[in-house]
Amino acid sequence: MKTTLTRIASILAFIIGAMAVFAGAKVLMGNDPGYYVINWLPLYNYTIGILTVFITAVLIFTNSRFAVPAAIGTFSLHALVMIILQTAYRGTVAPDSIQAMTIRLIVWAIILGLMFAQAQAHKVRSGQTSVDTP
Repeated sequence: MKTTLTRIASILAFIIGAMAVFAGAKVLMGNDPGYYVINWLPLYNYTIGILTVFITAVLIFTNSRFAVPAAIGTFSLHALVMIILQTAYRGTVAPDSIQAMTIRLIVWAIILGLMFAQAQAHKVRSGQTSVDTP
């Protein structure tokens, strides 16, 4: 089975995860970004980045049966954090943090789209349909 779309999705997951590790680690190591940082956000970025690089991207790359749930979970967690930032921290959160979370959400939507397109293509190639026929 060709897995080109899921391979692209795994590479995107790895890149966005590595970016989160880098961004989170810089602040955790004391690098002042020049604006107020919500104390838990760099730890979230670093942790989710590590999980993405070493677990989710690998699951996607290997076409694991846990790949889709892991990708949906990652997207959902980012969406939840974005909702928290937009509600509880509306006047406090830095525009850079909102921009970074928006980029993550867009990239994860693309990753999920690639994974679902690959699954659909596999169903079409194998002759499976969603309609039961007698």
